[in-house]
Amino acid sequence: MSAVQQLVEEASGRISGASTTADLRALELEYLGKSGSIAGLMRGIGALAPEERPGFGQAVNQAKDRVQSLLESRVAELRVTELESQFAAEAIDVTMPGRRTQVGNRHVLGQAMEKVKRVLGGMGFVYDESPDLEEFKYNFDALNYPPDHPAMDDQDTFYIDDDHLLRTQTTALQGRVFERVKPPLRYFTIGRCYRNEAVDRTHGHTFHQVDAFMVDEGVSMAQLKGTLGQFAREMFGADTVTRFRPDFFPFVEPGVDFAISSPKFMGGAWLELGGAGLIHPSILERYGIDTERYSGFAFGLGVDRIPLLAYGIDDLRYFLDNDLRFLAQFPG
Repeated sequence: MSAVQQLVEEASGRISGASTTADLRALELEYLGKSGSIAGLMRGIGALAPEERPGFGQAVNQAKDRVQSLLESRVAELRVTELESQFAAEAIDVTMPGRRTQVGNRHVLGQAMEKVKRVLGGMGFVYDESPDLEEFKYNFDALNYPPDHPAMDDQDTFYIDDDHLLRTQTTALQGRVFERVKPPLRYFTIGRCYRNEAVDRTHGHTFHQVDAFMVDEGVSMAQLKGTLGQFAREMFGADTVTRFRPDFFPFVEPGVDFAISSPKFMGGAWLELGGAGLIHPSILERYGIDTERYSGFAFGLGVDRIPLLAYGIDDLRYFLDNDLRFLAQFPG
């Protein structure tokens, strides 16, 4: 048996005995690689007589084709077996309980904001926004705050510079609207407010506030009371009633705080919800609004208080803790 035939027989036996495609790749390099056994046969062709070289070269090429064919055939066989083993190892046991896909839901504060938007929008108020980084003139000057007024002490503020601050109240929208819209008008906004508060279960340095205001002919406390009564019933139920008590805010005159009561909340106890009043005439005059013809009201409340009351939550910090155990209780 010639050396070429002997090499083919050897390769055939080893290929048929290979158990993995990785073994076959190693055999391919051993026999067919540039430094492989079959290529090595060609290196000895120079020692043959000239008349023997063509026949020897043809025999080597045939051996190369034969080994290549054997490798391809065996690879195809082993690949089927390996795939079957892989599929068996990765098979899904349909008898096992599945993993339930987690589906997110709107944050409980986001749900409250959307409800406020639906209610006030349904009452004819137009939604608008003002920046979180507000100008001093809109946050205080335009709202009738003298620089040395005691009311300034209630709003310990995050200043960026002398003229800019993180807004302490969404009421800052008023001046921006009055500059570009003339009465009659109804507007409201919802947004974050910032104050340097000691954080506890009822206070936070960041909170959310809704502010609404209306300017038209003949606006009085009667319209304010009716609007807030309707708002409270839409938000908390038909059996909700409101209460007004005198209070002071620089941008309204007279000013009141308003509270709500419902059999659903603490057995009908009164719960303060926000502040309100008739827009101070000096504010309207600042923006060229005729106070002999027009008057207006404004009210604001903390959005965070809405789910506090609705769900009986006793700690504001839960809203911003990002605890899924808490948030998952309020799907929406």
